[in-house]
Amino acid sequence: MTKRNTKNKIKMGNLQNLIRSKPFLIMGILNITKDSFYDGNKFFTLDKAVERAFQIKEEGADIIDIGAESTRPFSEGISLDEEKDRIEKVLSALKQTSFDLPISVDTQKSEVAKIAVELGAEMINDVSAGRSDPKLLDIVSENKKYIVLMHMKGTPKNMQVDPRYDDVVREVKSEILSFAENAVKKGIEKEKIIIDPGIGFGKRTEDNIELISNLGQFARLNYKILIGVSRKSVIGKITGAVVEERLPGTIALNVCALFKGAKIFRVHDVKEHKQALSCAFEVIKKR
Repeated sequence: MTKRNTKNKIKMGNLQNLIRSKPFLIMGILNITKDSFYDGNKFFTLDKAVERAFQIKEEGADIIDIGAESTRPFSEGISLDEEKDRIEKVLSALKQTSFDLPISVDTQKSEVAKIAVELGAEMINDVSAGRSDPKLLDIVSENKKYIVLMHMKGTPKNMQVDPRYDDVVREVKSEILSFAENAVKKGIEKEKIIIDPGIGFGKRTEDNIELISNLGQFARLNYKILIGVSRKSVIGKITGAVVEERLPGTIALNVCALFKGAKIFRVHDVKEHKQALSCAFEVIKKR
């Protein structure tokens, strides 16, 4: 395995200070999966995962989001034991290095969340918003961690089977608000709740665009907003671009989301987004 500075265990980044002080945060994606839609199997081995984590840091990310189970459309998921094993190995390896970015773990399972926070994760990113495994919210509350609550219609296996809405903005906003209120009842501090409209998770192309266009309505709920559009099919549907050629479209949608009030941008391409969003924010400051 690649050797790094191992004098000290991982020094956790102060996520609270970052969220309070920076105008936007870039969350770099590290998928330790075999079947993610864009980078599946690229960083599946432990050595490659650790190497990629340091690359994400060096490219300028504020947070790293580590996921061991693919949630792409029609995915089947993996067993609890397999997901726990993948997360534990990577976080344990990073813990013995100089890696100091705040860590988010992308999981729907409370037992994976428990291991993650024990190994230093500061945030749990749950695509089911606590519905798949309600105990996950208890783990986050007890350990005073951050939680991302994402909207998803259905499950990854069936979410893209003809999703329909009467009013996508109203319906998604209402459901996310109920998820957030449930998290507060569980004892999670409101300032530690991040909401995500779930671009591509049980949404048609027109639904995704409508949600991004109306992010300001979500901002008025007084929760920080995470947006995840990186290389997703909405870009392909609009432009015809294959997944490897969707970086320009990703940047365009994320810049629009920044203008609409998004705070955290979950991306595969960190360096490019740091430059684009930094420039866009300079314009926003002049409004």
